[in-house]
Amino acid sequence: MMNFDVTAVEVVTREFVAVILAGFGNELHPLTGEHGDVPCPKALLPISNKPMLDYPLSWVEQSGIKDVLLICPSSHRPAISHYIHSQSSSASFSSVHIDLQTFDESQELSAGTCSVLRHFANRIKEDFILIPCDFIPPPSLPLSKLLNKFRTDTMSDGSIVTSCWYEHKLDKQTTPDEWGSPAKPTPIVWDHLSGTLLYVDSPHEAVKNSDELELRMTLLSRYPQAKLSSRLLDSHVYVCKRAMLDLLAQKTRFDSLREDFFPWLCKLQYQSTKQEKYATSIRIGVIIHRADDGFAIRVNNLPAYLEANRHIITENEIHQFVADTSIGDFTRVEEKSTIKKSTIGKHCVIGKMVKIVGCVLLDHCVISDGTKLDGCILGNSTTVGSKAELTRCVTQAGYEVKDNESVQHEKLDISDWAAQPEDSEGDIEDSTGEEGSDEDED
Repeated sequence: MMNFDVTAVEVVTREFVAVILAGFGNELHPLTGEHGDVPCPKALLPISNKPMLDYPLSWVEQSGIKDVLLICPSSHRPAISHYIHSQSSSASFSSVHIDLQTFDESQELSAGTCSVLRHFANRIKEDFILIPCDFIPPPSLPLSKLLNKFRTDTMSDGSIVTSCWYEHKLDKQTTPDEWGSPAKPTPIVWDHLSGTLLYVDSPHEAVKNSDELELRMTLLSRYPQAKLSSRLLDSHVYVCKRAMLDLLAQKTRFDSLREDFFPWLCKLQYQSTKQEKYATSIRIGVIIHRADDGFAIRVNNLPAYLEANRHIITENEIHQFVADTSIGDFTRVEEKSTIKKSTIGKHCVIGKMVKIVGCVLLDHCVISDGTKLDGCILGNSTTVGSKAELTRCVTQAGYEVKDNESVQHEKLDISDWAAQPEDSEGDIEDSTGEEGSDEDED
């Protein structure tokens, strides 16, 4: 006799969802400026010929997390959607389900992380990992290390969030002031025995006391072996309990997690009466990643973008043209040209007798004969005329450099040369006498 008893199906719930934030990338302008009417999303800027977004997605996939909530500006959705559904991306991240969502904001007025999380709180039903699209983790820092720290802390003493701070040694090769400043470390205090973040310096505190930190005696008495550092950078990677979103909903005045929310949370850790008010255990776990343990960086400014490309060259993408250079597919390099310590994108054309040192060229760049490039970043489809010389310059996508032009230490925007064709048309009108006839009429 056959048994038709129905066996109950065990429902497997998700432990975590990864929330990846992809903003405009204002600090990476002009690389993130529009190419005509088409936006150039920060998340798709290549680092060693791989889109920036690939690095956090790979990190998430290697940890075993299957679900990603990817949040980007509305204007970037077409390009990012096309990429994540393309054959190359689908094959690379076949085990990850990506839910692409957008928010409306302008490049001039962008929303803070707190505001974005409040807006999408209804889509986050479980504990989550918040990751910026620009964080490049080293192999020595697997995401599972942060997850395991969070699991241990939440089981033992009710940690509400685990943060990750990293040490970064500045690149010896400096960039011009016109590019903007590298990210500055934030002073923090933590207890290394328990792995607890105790204090995060905020802009308000920095203005009030620029030369010293104010720490409560209750903090120091509870954590007598606390450590202070002013050399660490916030990765903006946070493993969070779902309950953190409930706290954010109550604190509507907070806009930034690092500058507003976490300094406030740190103070709550040793103020038991206030903890009772919010009916939840407040503790911030912390993992400190040292520079000697592997290169980590947030690519959220132009100096960091150049440095990341110098450090990260994927072995299977290196064409053996030279040992320290990555050259993308379908790129043509003509005779007697030299390329050193550079990343060259796909479908580029490098002319004869060209010298390129310490540069990053995005896809579809055309470099004419006799050109010299030193320490430059060229946006998509940049064209450089013959015998031009560029030193430590950054160009917007589609920018055109004239023959024999020499430029140093500049951010070259399309608006810099957009009026030039009009001027040349005026010269033509003068030569044909049309402009003169207008003056006669006046």
